[in-house]
Amino acid sequence: MEKFDLCVIGGGPAGYAAAMRAIDLGKRVALVECDRIGGTGIYNGALASKTLWELSHRVATANEVVRDKGREPFRLSWEEITKTLNEAQFERKYLYSCHMQMLAARQGELGRQFRHIRGHAGFISPFTIAVKRDGQVEEVSADHFIIATGSRPRSVPGIAVDERRIMSSDGIFNLAELPRSIVIIGAGVVGCEFATIFSNFGSTKVHLIDRGTRILPFEDEDVSTLVARNLERKGVVIHHQARLERIAAEPDAVRYLLRYQDGTSEEVAVEKALLSVGRVANMGGLGLESAGIELDDTGNIRLDGTASSQPHIHVVGDAMGTNMLVNIGELEGRHAVERIWGLHERTLDHANVSTIMFLEPEVAGVGLNEQECIKRGVAHKTARVDYSCLSRAIAMRRTKGFFKLIVSDDANMNVLGMRAVGEHASSAIQAVALMMRTGLGIHELADLVHPHPSIIEGVQECARMLLGTSIFKPEVLNDRMRCTSWKPDARIKAA
Repeated sequence: MEKFDLCVIGGGPAGYAAAMRAIDLGKRVALVECDRIGGTGIYNGALASKTLWELSHRVATANEVVRDKGREPFRLSWEEITKTLNEAQFERKYLYSCHMQMLAARQGELGRQFRHIRGHAGFISPFTIAVKRDGQVEEVSADHFIIATGSRPRSVPGIAVDERRIMSSDGIFNLAELPRSIVIIGAGVVGCEFATIFSNFGSTKVHLIDRGTRILPFEDEDVSTLVARNLERKGVVIHHQARLERIAAEPDAVRYLLRYQDGTSEEVAVEKALLSVGRVANMGGLGLESAGIELDDTGNIRLDGTASSQPHIHVVGDAMGTNMLVNIGELEGRHAVERIWGLHERTLDHANVSTIMFLEPEVAGVGLNEQECIKRGVAHKTARVDYSCLSRAIAMRRTKGFFKLIVSDDANMNVLGMRAVGEHASSAIQAVALMMRTGLGIHELADLVHPHPSIIEGVQECARMLLGTSIFKPEVLNDRMRCTSWKPDARIKAA
């Protein structure tokens, strides 16, 4: 039986990051993966969906031009689309494969530092796992373990996912062709991203079921309203305040019945359905009871930071059951290794994580939004500037969008959060994230020389608006620029 300093179970983004951080520290590492290195991060998650979004975005942009010229729209077949998708996945897979081979090919002790083991892992004792593959069993022991087994699509009682007519967010990538019509159940980030992708390609009539009054309910109303309007402009039918009463796959269609808040009902037939209501952690077959690991009331592993009830066993990434994002998973993997070997005593911190939603338009954010500030009773000031005020957006002919900067309502004006909605949104938030981490106020942002013309000039203009030094004055251009303030004992008012 081979012995390691660390055994990582799961080779997705979180597990791989943990293994590589342990190698940095000179530890001997086993990485056990039952399927494909890279996991959901490559094959049915971030890379896959974002490759589809990028391609669909180019198609939609081209068609905006040809539509103005009265020409026939440009269309791609699903075969052409998946060719691009497969190429992107292969490039990332090849990078992982080469990296691991070169790690293992190093001379002497360095070559023994890392071992990739294929198979299903399950604990047979707190310090030993059995790895099963093709009828063979190998036992592996380690001083420490990290569980990074990822997640799977959440199921819903009464909705039978067959991956042919009714599909999960994993199975949707196995389509044989672009459907003529599709209903998406779930108006969160993933549901809205797929609504954007299919509507951008222009060959699919998209229906989106929204149980609430608006899509993306965790975001401010101005964000969700702009995204909803753009989806509807592309022909997406959003069923607001709709409860799904029944859905069934038939030989020729998927039929579903909706009941609305006003008591009316509607039956609709579409070619395909996508169930997109979140994901759950993969815990099956791990033999957690043999390791003496405790579960919480939700069925997830009980954790203190990343540590389980067995201090030498940690959990990271989607397996934690919360915050299922690649960047967070990678940080959790690195954090767990650093805590195991005492590099620091910092607690796991998910505050001020930068996020991006691939919608129409692109949405990026960091820190708190307005509704979160109000919910927490945090006094704040807000500056918002439309893309129509930015030279780069005008040059791109992409003026639908805005920047919104939220700061503390005091003399320091420390940044509490930011939302960017529009082209290049993700490029604009990292400097603000750094300011939040270092506790800087907005004066430095206002004085920094930004490149011109660039989208990020909008962030600077927001800072200047809050300081009363903006080039364009919000009291004059109040349809495109706005400053507000909010205190727990007062209503929102113009600054």
